[in-house]
Amino acid sequence: MARRSAPPNAGPAYYGAPTQRRQLNDPNESAFSRFMREEVWAAEKLPGNVNIVTGLALFFGGIFAIRTWGDQMITV
Repeated sequence: MARRSAPPNAGPAYYGAPTQRRQLNDPNESAFSRFMREEVWAAEKLPGNVNIVTGLALFFGGIFAIRTWGDQMITV
């Protein structure tokens, strides 16, 4: 019985080929808006960015809470 296998140079079958992302080339786009589109709002980078924002919110929220109610936390 003949062995059935993938064609030559097919690569492993357990992952898919990377999807091609269509780049937008708008000549009127500023560097800031291009940075926001490629680094902040990009789907593959969004979970990491949400983690960073959550950490910063907790950090600055803690500073705000201690400065506002810190004297009430000290027992005399």
